[in-house]
Amino acid sequence: QVQLVESGGGLVQAGGSLRLSCAASARTFRSSVIGWFRQVQGKEREFVARINRSGGSAYYGNSVKGRFTINRDNAKNTVYLQMNSLKPEDTAVYYCAADPFDYGSDSVSAYAYWGQGTQVTVSS
Repeated sequence: QVQLVESGGGLVQAGGSLRLSCAASARTFRSSVIGWFRQVQGKEREFVARINRSGGSAYYGNSVKGRFTINRDNAKNTVYLQMNSLKPEDTAVYYCAADPFDYGSDSVSAYAYWGQGTQVTVSS
């Protein structure tokens, strides 16, 4: 296991913005696809976004396209998720995860390492 640490969650009104951060060890970060997932009680963990190892390619779940942006700073071993135009349905625990085998997948099974999660709550 490799530790990943999310930060930046909180409470925001609908239409507002938050930026989440995910920090990891250098070895894991530099060699891995990094993904963001979210989960609410009673639902399965949902793919939000992923970014490849170089940072040149990003992919998003349909529910967040046009509103969320993922990027990575390999020098800082950190991936960011900029969330704009937030909606109440974005409320969830957000997790970052590392895919060291470069599956390039939106399936939770492709990710070997997971952070503890950070709560995002969007009020109406």
